[in-house]
Amino acid sequence: MDSKIEQAFEKARSFKPSSPDELERYRIELLGKKGIITELFNDFKKLSPSEKKRTGRILNDLKNYVQQKIQTIGRELSEKDHYTYNIDLTLPANQLQLGSRHPISIVRNEIIEVFARLGFTISEGPEIEDDWHVFSALNFPLEHPARDMQDTFFITRDPDILLRTHTSSVQVRVMENTSPPIRTISPGRVFRNEAISARSHCIFHQIEGLYVDKNVSFADLKQTLEYFARELFGEETKIRLRPSFFPFTEPSGEMDVSCRCRGEGCRLCKYTGWLEVLGCGMVDPNVLASCKIDPQVYTGFAFGMGIERIALLKYDIKDIRMYFENDIRFLNQFSGTLQ
Repeated sequence: MDSKIEQAFEKARSFKPSSPDELERYRIELLGKKGIITELFNDFKKLSPSEKKRTGRILNDLKNYVQQKIQTIGRELSEKDHYTYNIDLTLPANQLQLGSRHPISIVRNEIIEVFARLGFTISEGPEIEDDWHVFSALNFPLEHPARDMQDTFFITRDPDILLRTHTSSVQVRVMENTSPPIRTISPGRVFRNEAISARSHCIFHQIEGLYVDKNVSFADLKQTLEYFARELFGEETKIRLRPSFFPFTEPSGEMDVSCRCRGEGCRLCKYTGWLEVLGCGMVDPNVLASCKIDPQVYTGFAFGMGIERIALLKYDIKDIRMYFENDIRFLNQFSGTLQ
C-alpha cells in the first residue's frame, strides 16, 4: 500500500500538462472513478484500524496535492490561452459609440442657466408628497373644483399621500423653511393620471419659479419672463400674457411666445403666430399666510412650465412619447449639443 501511494505521489509531481486536454486526462487518470487515487481509497477500506489512522492522512495529503495542482495548472493554461491565442494585438480597437444628453436634460440645463443669471437658486423636494404641500397650502380647499383639473395618483394605503402633480410643493417647503427674500426655481418630475398620447403623458418634468420679497410687482414678473423668453428662444422673441386662473396666484396669466414663423402662421403654432409656454401670476396672499409669511409685508410672483413642452417647441418634436422610448435614432439627433 505504501509503495503504491509513493508511486502515485511521484506521478503527480512529475506530470506537467501543456494543454487543457492533457490536464483533463491527468485528472481522470488520478481522480476519475477508476483512477489511481480512487483505487487506493478502495484498498484503504481493507486495512486494519491501526493502519487506517496513518495511511488515511497520507492518502488525504495526496488527494489534496493533486486537486490543488489541477486548479493551479488549469488557471495558468486559461490565462495563457486568453492572452496568447485569443487576442490579436494587431487588430484595431473596438469603436465605442458615444451617447448624447437627453433633450429633456438639455432644455432643463438651459432653463436653469437662464434663471441662474437672474440670481435664482435651485430647490428640490420629494416626489411622494402629502396633501398639504401639493394642494391645501396652495389654496386648494377639499371641495375646490381646481383639484379635479389635476388627476392625481394617490397612495391607496393613505389618501393623504400622493405622487406630486406639480413642483409647487417644493416652493411650499422653501417658504416654510426660509425667510424672504426668496428667489428659487424647482425642477423635477411630476405625475398625473392622464391618457398617454402624442401630446400628453402620465410622467413629465416641470420647472417652477418663485420670487418673494418686499414690493414685488407684476411688472417684475413680466420683465423676468421676457428676459427668459429672449434668452431661450432668441433675441427677437416677443411675449404675450393672457388672463387665466390658478388657485395659488392672483392675478394669474398664461404666457405665449412669438412663433419662429413671425406671424405668418405654421403647423407648429396652428397658424396663430403664438406658442403657449407657461402659466404665471402673483402669489395669492392665502398661500403666503399658509407658509407663515406676512402678506401685508411681502408679495411675490410664481411661474411654471413643462420642460417637455419647451423641448417640443424648441426642437419641433412631434410626439411626447419619444422622450421615454430610448430610441437611439431619436437620441442621436442631439449628439452635437453640449448642454
